[in-house]
Amino acid sequence: MRVCMLAYSFYEDDNRVMRYAEALAARGDEVEAIGLRKRGQPRKSMLGRVRLLCIQERVKNESRQLTYFLRVMVFVFRAMFVLSVRHLLRPYQVIHVHSIPDYLVFAAWLPRVTGTKIILDVHDLTPELYASKFSGSNESLAFKLLATVECASASFSHHVIAPNHIWQRKLIERSVSSSKCSVFLNLPDSSIFHRDERPRHESRKCVFLYPGSLQWHQGVDIAIRAFARVVQKGFDAEFHIYGDGQAKPGLIELVRELGLQNHVLVHDALPLRAIAEIMRRGDIGVVPKRGNSFGNEAFSTKILEFMASGVPVIAADTKIDRYYFNDDVLTFFVGGSVESLADRMEQLITDQNYRERQAAEAERLVKQAFNWDITAPTYFALVDSLALPEAEMLSRSAEEDKEYLDLPNND
Repeated sequence: MRVCMLAYSFYEDDNRVMRYAEALAARGDEVEAIGLRKRGQPRKSMLGRVRLLCIQERVKNESRQLTYFLRVMVFVFRAMFVLSVRHLLRPYQVIHVHSIPDYLVFAAWLPRVTGTKIILDVHDLTPELYASKFSGSNESLAFKLLATVECASASFSHHVIAPNHIWQRKLIERSVSSSKCSVFLNLPDSSIFHRDERPRHESRKCVFLYPGSLQWHQGVDIAIRAFARVVQKGFDAEFHIYGDGQAKPGLIELVRELGLQNHVLVHDALPLRAIAEIMRRGDIGVVPKRGNSFGNEAFSTKILEFMASGVPVIAADTKIDRYYFNDDVLTFFVGGSVESLADRMEQLITDQNYRERQAAEAERLVKQAFNWDITAPTYFALVDSLALPEAEMLSRSAEEDKEYLDLPNND
């Protein structure tokens, strides 16, 4: 079938969008991805089997909410035009829209009224994210307005994907029926994130890593302050940070204030596969989210990516991470506590056997329970159930049964 991924993001940096698109393309579907363009990037290109349509250039320099909102609205109208034209030329069967923003789904109004099925993939709960960023409350007018937009966007869609089970319950409570809401965790692609079998050089410095968004709720400033204590104790270590976001200038200034320029290196964001290579060569991953209303429930894919790469992880004891993980696979620290995080950093530096045991247990968990190869058939079934007529679904099921029965030595 013909499928479109629509996201206000850079396709090659967005693990979630890439994974869905590449999986569908690998099974034979025709997949297009509409998204943002980096400076110098062509407007149209092929990445593997996926056709990229980069319809708007973006530089992440928005200093005001209004600037961000206006750029998003321009993208929505451009996406509406591109989707409509391409759909009229060759119809899409499914358009998979990735938030934020939720209302991006309305760019697909013309395909929808002509029969295309719409999936809304909620990466983050927008009302909670807004409240976290701007110190709002759940009773504020802005929060209620965003919740109304979320509800309208979910109603417009044929199916809603929630990013974790805690947020699924919230979505069902206020925006969508349970029958049209599924959970698909943002799982690592095993072809990208996997253990590096090359031997490590024992004499080199211990390298801590944080790759990801640089926003206040991610708590990277907490990790820098904790790492300063590690350095003061004389440990030979470095902290490498990769990413972009509103908090980046402040983090660079904090590194300078603490005199850590030779120990903490703040890099620009890199494409997914480049980050995966860097993660494989690191020693310890750090996920220091603040346990406020948003960070406490936002699932961090970085944890699973580190686990799949065979790298032990220190993470804040947030509600969501305690929901999915235990102390055998993750080293928890008290969220928001510089002292607690510094203690855990020191523990992992000094106890290599503990690091190796934890990494092995975590890697085993990812292979058994958090594996995209296991989850992909469920996603395919969802897409097919939405897009294909019932008779074709039955026919496809019969063909798959026949293929299974024809396998040699099958009892």
